[in-house]
Amino acid sequence: MKIGNPPEKPALVPATAGRATPGEAGKATATPAGAEASAQVELSNTAATLMSGVGGATPEFDAEKVARIAQAIADGTFTVNPEAIADKLIANAQELLGKASR
Repeated sequence: MKIGNPPEKPALVPATAGRATPGEAGKATATPAGAEASAQVELSNTAATLMSGVGGATPEFDAEKVARIAQAIADGTFTVNPEAIADKLIANAQELLGKASR
């Protein structure tokens, strides 16, 4: 086992190096060293589908339902229906796969 940095690898820079002091904060650039300002990211069709949400609708939040479930968990009366969970997981997967293949 060798200790130290091999000659072909650059030395590590401490995490505090390169940080601007409070007086220099306005002078710092947003682009890290070596990165291009015109770098672009492209999403696959599947990723775009996931980002847009299933069915195009935004999920609704039912505070009353959450409160009922939280109370049932606190009381120890909440039961899990594994068959219903499995059915919905399969249906969601089929819907996502159907959208991705179109």
